[in-house]
Amino acid sequence: MAAGQGTRMRSSVPKVLHPVCGRPMVAWPIAAARDAGAGRVCVIVSPDRDLGPALPDGVETVIQPEPDGTGGALRSALEVIAASETVLVLSGDHPLVSPEIVSELLQTHRDAGAGATVMTTELENPGSYGRIVRGEDGSVEKIAEAKEAGDATLEELQIREVNAGTYAFSAVALADALARIGNDNAQGEYYLGDVLPPIRESGSVIAAYRSPDPGVNLGVNDRVDLARATEEARRRILEAHMRAGVTVIDPASTWIDAGVEIAPDVTLEPGTALRGASSVGAGSVVGPMTTVLDSRLGEGVTAPHSYLTSCAVADGATIGPFAYLRPEAELGEGSKAGAFVEIKNSRIGDGAKVPHLCYVGDAEVGAGANLGAGTVTANYDGFHKSRTKVGKDARVGVDTALVAPVEVGDGAYTGAGSVITGDVPPGALGITRGEQHNVEGYAERKARQSENSEKDEDDS
Repeated sequence: MAAGQGTRMRSSVPKVLHPVCGRPMVAWPIAAARDAGAGRVCVIVSPDRDLGPALPDGVETVIQPEPDGTGGALRSALEVIAASETVLVLSGDHPLVSPEIVSELLQTHRDAGAGATVMTTELENPGSYGRIVRGEDGSVEKIAEAKEAGDATLEELQIREVNAGTYAFSAVALADALARIGNDNAQGEYYLGDVLPPIRESGSVIAAYRSPDPGVNLGVNDRVDLARATEEARRRILEAHMRAGVTVIDPASTWIDAGVEIAPDVTLEPGTALRGASSVGAGSVVGPMTTVLDSRLGEGVTAPHSYLTSCAVADGATIGPFAYLRPEAELGEGSKAGAFVEIKNSRIGDGAKVPHLCYVGDAEVGAGANLGAGTVTANYDGFHKSRTKVGKDARVGVDTALVAPVEVGDGAYTGAGSVITGDVPPGALGITRGEQHNVEGYAERKARQSENSEKDEDDS
């Protein structure tokens, strides 16, 4: 269910699309359902919020025509329910429901042969959550809503076991009960929890699965809730990686998104952020103070104090400190992008080195080549971008400008301070340098000029 207006978020972005650790909020329960074995997945949406483009592939949407409550949401999906056997209902603003918890709910539902199974949890301060009302035999009788005064009795408000907003239903029992519920309550809405009494009256079992994880009830209504849910999700992600063999020096300053893959024996130094669809190979050391976004790092990579986005780094490469790898930068095995180096849309060959203070854009740098400090590829003429090619084992002198399109051949050299506008053949030296002139006595003449200037100021 994801049709809520989310007005308390104070945002033009639909509430369920706000990210939690790099994944849209609604994608968390979708992933949990799929990992627990769900087949068809449908998201119930409001008519004025198109969530489709942001949803995972294969997810359908069903429009809830008017905001008439959670029961109304399921009423709008009757065609989907009729085509199913078991219906799992999750809330799009509850991102911390795990696949394991969903699997246990479904197993409880099957074992009980239930018409409906509600997930519950116990809270010290239940607030406005719906209370689970049980009979003398411990079976679930109903859910007493507590959103508005008058929905629940004073006795019911003392109950600490609450509805977690997640259910499993027999499709037949659910469809029948949805036709029988009303909206005679403080909010004038159809509450999904109201289907339980009619299901019970029809002779079906109402089961309950009490989750050991109170996080299943952590819904997001505003940005304070969003921060709380994100912090808890971040803690769980970090713990999972650490238990899988990743060393996190300072978890409090380390951020890992939900989709990140990290091999064992990786070390994450303080201030590291791994975002998006990034991956890090075994034995790599990332950070301190490094951000990796949608990038692939191989094994044995080191990357302190750097920013990497949409790039690929092969095994044994070294990056930084203070390097910036931009989209489509590719570093070969054992290569180097050193201090204050920026690389974009370029391939740096195996063992090649771009040690420091360089800009390399739209270029191919051959294996074993070395670019001296201050090398710049002049790739843009104001209208078009052109490529530069540096051959294998080439040596580009410090402070060289390579004006694309240009090629420096295998094993070729360029002289320091050169502006290379034409191709340099393999094994040759390309050099463009004006003749040096030394002016004798220049320092002494400047000193006399300074003395005369100071004397004139004193006289005035």
